[in-house]
This record gives sequence, C-alpha cells and structure tokens, in this order.
Amino acid sequence: MTTARLPLFPLNGVLFPGLVLPLNVFEERYRAMMRELLKTAEDEPRRFAVVAIRDGREVAPTAPGLPDQTALPEKGPAAGFGTDPIQAFHRVGCVADAASIRERADGSFEVMATGTTRVKLLSVDATGPFLEAELEELPEDRGEGAGALAEGVLRAFRAYQKRLAGARERSLTTSELPDDPSVVSYLVAAAAVLDTPAKQRLLQAPDTATRLREELTLLRKETAVLRHLPSLPAVDLTRAPTSPN
Repeated sequence: MTTARLPLFPLNGVLFPGLVLPLNVFEERYRAMMRELLKTAEDEPRRFAVVAIRDGREVAPTAPGLPDQTALPEKGPAAGFGTDPIQAFHRVGCVADAASIRERADGSFEVMATGTTRVKLLSVDATGPFLEAELEELPEDRGEGAGALAEGVLRAFRAYQKRLAGARERSLTTSELPDDPSVVSYLVAAAAVLDTPAKQRLLQAPDTATRLREELTLLRKETAVLRHLPSLPAVDLTRAPTSPN
C-alpha cells in the first residue's frame, strides 16, 4: 500500500473522489496550511487530506461561551478536537488537490480543490502550525456486478431527483450522467441529501459494487419517504452544481 504524509483539513462533511470542494479559509491554522501549499510549484499537485469530523468543532471557539463563561478559547492546530485529535475524525477520508488558492487582502484564502483518492487515516501530528496526517491510499475495487448496479442506481437517482425537485423540474438526461460505475457511485453519494454518517459509510465502502448496492437501497427508501411528504424540500439542491462542502 502507498502511504503519504499530508496536511489534514477536517470538515463537517464528506469529500468524494472527483467532486469539487470550494473552501473559505479564515482560521490561522488553515491559513498556514495554504501558505505552505503555495510553496509547491504550480505544475505540481498541491495536495491535502480531508476527513469528516466525528466528534469535534470544525471552527475552534474564539471566545468564552456556554456553559462556562470563564473557559478560555482553544488555540493551536488541534483546537476543538480534544487531546487525541485522531479520535475526533472518521478514519477514511479523501485526498484533495487544490487547483486554485487565492489569498485575499485580509490574509484569508479562497480555495478550489477536487477530491482525488480515498485514504485511511493512520496517525495525526499536531506539533506543527497545522495538522498533518500519515495516510494509506485505499484502492477502488470494482466488485461483482458493478456495471448492472450502476444502471439501476442511475434509474433510482433520476426518480429520486424528480421526486425531490417536483414534477415540473426537468430531470437529468442520460447524456448528463457518467457511465463509469465508480464515478456514478461517488456522484450519487455526493448529490443525494444524506447526513454525514450515511455519506461516510458510502465513502468507506469496500468496493464500488457495495457502495452502489447501498445507494440503491437508500435512494429507494428516500424516494418513498418523499412521496408521502406534503411538500418537497431542498428544491435548489437539484438545480445547483454538486458540492460536498
């Protein structure tokens, strides 16, 4: 297995390979990360790892608050993640490649990255200005029956999208959707309106076929629920470009 040491960016969400991740970077620990990434040549990948937070705060507290008004705000790269930060994160994440990093006048950054490869979190180092992680690359095995499952998932996704958006909303046509099973599995996982634990389970599925099989079950269940709702929520989610962030 290939291992790597990369900067670590925890989020309250799940990034999938192939999906775009826009970031508004304003905390000092992540500003320091972006300044370090900018040292990499433009023709080289500017990589960092994204993991979903299981137990912690995406943004560290900056002032005392409830329930303890005298508690001092946390500082440092692991602020908000406890004394052993690896325990605060889901263990499977995704490498992101920052295609553009733009520094604003106030020192914050506007970042546009894309998910590339799934990775397993082995260890977390909080001794520097930002978190770093030792990571193991996870292969994407196709699994048995992935092609047929992908076709079924696409049909279920169209029905789900149509139900979510309402009868007047145009559903996606076949030409707008991919036919590669792994790409289908990640696109649907990112686009479906699911909570973080459900998306995390899809990310860490052992192979594409398993992920597609679970998506088929989830889509049918969610479509059935939407069919009985008096109103259809989140219409705009089917009109905007997919973003897991």
